[in-house]
Amino acid sequence: MLGVSDRISAADVAKVARLARLDVTTEELERMTVQLDGMLEHFADIDALDLAAVEPMTQPYPLVNVLRPDVVQPCLDRDEVLAAAPSAEDGRFRVPPIIGMDL
Repeated sequence: MLGVSDRISAADVAKVARLARLDVTTEELERMTVQLDGMLEHFADIDALDLAAVEPMTQPYPLVNVLRPDVVQPCLDRDEVLAAAPSAEDGRFRVPPIIGMDL
């Protein structure tokens, strides 16, 4: 093994792999243990930072609405549009049913 982890053991990784129903080889188990230890070491570095003066945030960049304002504007006449439709019923477009059809 490349290095024995003091944060996570190969047995821990094997247990998680078994719970996830992953069939891993001994080499994969060793590699995953080293990789997970590296991640945990990085998390420990983050935990060690003094963040008391940092204001919590949910988004790193300010959010800007890219949509246009919802403004009522003139549109086509409903009766005129329905008159041009192949089939209309009760003020709505009539379309063929698709439920139960083999598509």
